[in-house]
Amino acid sequence: MPEPTIHILSTRPLATTLLDQGKAHGMVIDARSFITTEPVVDEALGQRIRELSRQPLAAVFTSMNGVEAVAQHLSAPASWQIFCIGSATRRLIRDHFGEDHIAGTANSASALADVLIQWTPRPPEVFFFCGDQRRDELPDQLRQASIKVNELVVYHTLPTPHKIETVYDGIVFFSPSAVHSFFTVNTVPPATILFAIGATTADTIRAYTPNRTILSATPENETLIHQVIDYFQPNNIYY
Repeated sequence: MPEPTIHILSTRPLATTLLDQGKAHGMVIDARSFITTEPVVDEALGQRIRELSRQPLAAVFTSMNGVEAVAQHLSAPASWQIFCIGSATRRLIRDHFGEDHIAGTANSASALADVLIQWTPRPPEVFFFCGDQRRDELPDQLRQASIKVNELVVYHTLPTPHKIETVYDGIVFFSPSAVHSFFTVNTVPPATILFAIGATTADTIRAYTPNRTILSATPENETLIHQVIDYFQPNNIYY
């Protein structure tokens, strides 16, 4: 096993297996959370979700946090047609709601809006279970296509910035909120390579710095960390 020579910062916790894979390829991956999420604790919201669960409607999720926050209010699977992003979010929806309820998926919120707009028959309205820091792309695109968007904020996202003293070879970001939190107290040297889980996260990074930013092929932690590992291997495809 090579001695670790590459230092990476992950802005969220990672599975031990991914940390071990990095170490096996000569990397030390430090993981620190730059955001925290909290489900909304509100009985009226819980009652509203339970009422909606008995209705056949189009539900939209763009994060695992939204799925978890909604699922905690349900004692039985909802009768929904569900649209979601990301393989990880899809797996969580499958576990809580069942595979049969997943109607459409995409790799980004904007692409998911396109899926809904092109769906036959197009839903006249959707119920978007989101956080208080959600991006505008999906609801804006749907409204422009005359699809009514009912937003239910089911979790809060709180910044938890940390001042970083180490000079990292690469920094990994998993959400626009984490990007904002990081850059409130940090800058990055020009040589540091930045990695983004999705297109909106990459765009947020570019608003702060011109550093090279690499987008994950799919919105999954495993895919992104494997790309980080690949990037820093000799004769990699990125040079």
